[in-house]
Amino acid sequence: MKIARYRIVAALRERGQQVRADWVERELPERVDPAEHAGLLATLRLDPADLADAPSP
Repeated sequence: MKIARYRIVAALRERGQQVRADWVERELPERVDPAEHAGLLATLRLDPADLADAPSP
């Protein structure tokens, strides 16, 4: 399961965390592996389950 970077950015911008959203846009790949970036997602207080892409049919 991968997370689209834009979903993380959108969640941060919704919370008014513009600087963090800008950093995520610069530093993370377009498709984020939640296992590899678990610590960062926890620090940002984001639940990977809420951000995961819907499975393709």
